[in-house]
This record gives sequence, structure tokens and C-alpha cells, in this order.
Amino acid sequence: MAGGAGPDLSTMTLPTLFIPHGGGPCFFMDPAGGAPDPMWRPMQAYLAGLIATLPERPRAILLVSGHWETALPSVHLGAQPALLYDYYGFPEHTYHLRWDALGAPELGQRVAALLADAGIESGEEEARGWDHGVFVPMKVMLPAADIPLLQLSLRADLDPAAHIAIGRALAPLRDEGVLIVGSGMSFHNLAARGPAVTPVAREWDAALTAAVTDPDPASRAARVIAWDRLPHARFAHPREEHLLPLMVALGAGGDDPARLDFTGEVIGWQVSAYRFG
Repeated sequence: MAGGAGPDLSTMTLPTLFIPHGGGPCFFMDPAGGAPDPMWRPMQAYLAGLIATLPERPRAILLVSGHWETALPSVHLGAQPALLYDYYGFPEHTYHLRWDALGAPELGQRVAALLADAGIESGEEEARGWDHGVFVPMKVMLPAADIPLLQLSLRADLDPAAHIAIGRALAPLRDEGVLIVGSGMSFHNLAARGPAVTPVAREWDAALTAAVTDPDPASRAARVIAWDRLPHARFAHPREEHLLPLMVALGAGGDDPARLDFTGEVIGWQVSAYRFG
């Protein structure tokens, strides 16, 4: 697949994922390329091992990041996007990180067609760089940058049901060798850090995990759509852009089983990842 992915059928159905992308360039703070701060190492190890856990190697990745919002869900049709260093106050070398994967414009056309078939209007983008919700976790997952990637934006209205519907529309891609990834953080309150936050973050995480892993697909979707009724929801997410990539992954997961794929503690937050299928 040169720079994209058409509707070729795969031999396996790939799962969908909601992953944590960390904090800024957290995995690459050492200019010599050494290990990150110890608290980030379990998350880094999880991300580094993900591709090996899949039933087959993806032909392309479709990624929804918590750092790109547009009025309509928009596909990035760039052939090899630059990087957008959309973090602040980090060491100078972190503004020169590289992740030189190809874009997937042909996959973008397929995504737009699937959305249109579901009655979902979409937009296009070519000039924007890949934000750190893309290149930071992908640099850990795919250091060789050898799988093409298409980024899809969030809808700026942040409607959870709409994002689940987007995921459902894109589910056929799972049988076409495309790995659908939501990249965000299950807890994201930048003003709340440290050990005093941890008990509340754990309660939120337990409630979110129970909703996401509900064995009944209809109940699962309903509970996650109503995420803001869960304990400590607005403390965990004063604004929900880092949670909405989960909705896309859940929608694309359909009726498949859902499971907790990773959980760990960073800066006082309990942070989890989920897998569907």
C-alpha cells in the first residue's frame, strides 16, 4: 500500500484501541535518547509493545487525536505531514523530534466515503502538521515510522454520540487492514496533579472502566455517551476533548468485547487504555 489504503480485504479483523499519549513529549525528555522519567516507563512499554499484540500487522493506521478539532470531522490528505510541536515549556531538543511516516491520502478518500454512506458530512485538510497526540505515541509504537497514517479530527461540538456514530461508520476498515486508534488521556485535568488527586482519579477510572467494558454493547455505548454522569467526571475532564477519541474507538469496536488494556499512575492520575475486539 503506497501512501494509502484502499478497500482491500485483510485476512483478520483488527481491534480498535484507545491509548494514552502521555504529557507533551514525556517519553523523549532525555536528549541522549535514554529512558524517560520512571513514572512514564510503564506507559511507554505498553505503547512500544502494542503492534506485536495485534492479529496481523496493519497496512495503515487511522488515528483520532484529542488535539485536533474542526467543525466537521476532517481527514488529513497530506502525503507526508510535518510535525506540529503543540506543547510548551519543554527542552529545546523536543522541538526537533522526527517521525517521518507517510500519510495515507487514499485511506482518507475511503474514510470520507464511509462517512458519507452513513450520512456524516466530512471535511479535508492538507497543510496542518501531525500534533503531539499523533507523533509522540506513534514514535514509541512505530519508531521506524513504517506504517502510513491518516489523522481524522474530532468534531468541534464534542458530541459523544456523534463520535460513536463516526466510529461505527468506519468499522469496515477493521477488515481492510486498518488499525483505528483513539489517542487521548482517560484523565485530563492539567490543574490537578499530585498524590491528593489520586483517590479521586482512581474512583473516576474505575467508573469509566466499568462503563467501557460493559459486556452489553448497547448498554456500553449508552453509559459512555453519558460519561459526564459518572463520579468525578468533570473533575477528570473539565473539557472532554481528550476523552472523545475513546468514543470513536468504541463505536468502531461495535459489538466486540471490550477490555482494559493498560492502567497506570502518572502525576497522580490513574490513566487507562482500552481495546475493542
